[in-house]
Amino acid sequence: MSIFNTGLNPINRTQVVPVFLTINNDYAPYAAVAINSLMRHSDKNRYYRVIILHDGLNLVNRWRLRSLVTKNVSLQFKKMTRSLYLKAIVAYCTRRQKGAGDFFSSAVYYYRAFIPLMFPLYKKAVYIDSDTILRGDIGELFDTDLGDNAMAAMIDPKVTTIPEFRDYVDNALGVPHTEYVNSGVQVMDLRKMRKMRYLSTMIDLIKKYDADLVAPDQDYLNVILKGKITFLDPIWNAEPVKDLPRNVKLVHFNLFNKPWHYKNVPCEKIFWSAAKGTGFLGDLKRQQAAFDEEKQKADHEKVGALIEKAGRLAKVKKPVVKL
Repeated sequence: MSIFNTGLNPINRTQVVPVFLTINNDYAPYAAVAINSLMRHSDKNRYYRVIILHDGLNLVNRWRLRSLVTKNVSLQFKKMTRSLYLKAIVAYCTRRQKGAGDFFSSAVYYYRAFIPLMFPLYKKAVYIDSDTILRGDIGELFDTDLGDNAMAAMIDPKVTTIPEFRDYVDNALGVPHTEYVNSGVQVMDLRKMRKMRYLSTMIDLIKKYDADLVAPDQDYLNVILKGKITFLDPIWNAEPVKDLPRNVKLVHFNLFNKPWHYKNVPCEKIFWSAAKGTGFLGDLKRQQAAFDEEKQKADHEKVGALIEKAGRLAKVKKPVVKL
């Protein structure tokens, strides 16, 4: 098999469950854990094609990820090409890297916006962040009925619980905080997103406003798809908590308390169990050991800066980005 495209291909493409991740070499270990958990909980009677959008994965990481391939879970690598759209995003992200508290300055986060345009053969797809762990069959998530909407995603719990984020979303984005979704898990109606020119609309907003936002790609998604999102059950995008409900089917280590950085964090056993057999377990353990007090302090400062930034931007009198 090739290290670029691996796994079997069904004759009938309607049987395929396309699952996308967007990563660079730094994210490869986390993606491997996510894919391994997906594989463990896959329905043996269904076929899953995991498609990794990347900016240039090295051969070692490709080989290691390739080892996760099974009879019904294939792997495909797709390198992003420097189109005019991507160049505009890279330039925008470069300008935004000046904010010390900005977790979202990497162009990798925007690759998911290219999925509808780059993969016209698919009508529907699932996207998951690399810091997620499956505890159920992702095929069930793929089967979500979107109705007339272009996407399904979950209401962001951090926005509803942290006052600065809530006010920022209401005021600076003009999106009701009760409708603002987390972009880490998405079920995408690719036909509708192509029809509404989702990617070009995002690029137009970036060029028009060049806005300083808290979570730019996620914020743009919420502005563009306002009123066009089906809200997922929280079991498909649950925050790690001490007493995790048994019915949770996907855990998302979003923003804080990454188990590969900190010890004794909620749901760490779930993560380390999924990390076994990926070929990246040693790398992840070394990352955790190297994440010393100085790095932990800097991590907490970034979180604080992000909340402070949201509070500052929330004071505007009208949305800073709008269609």
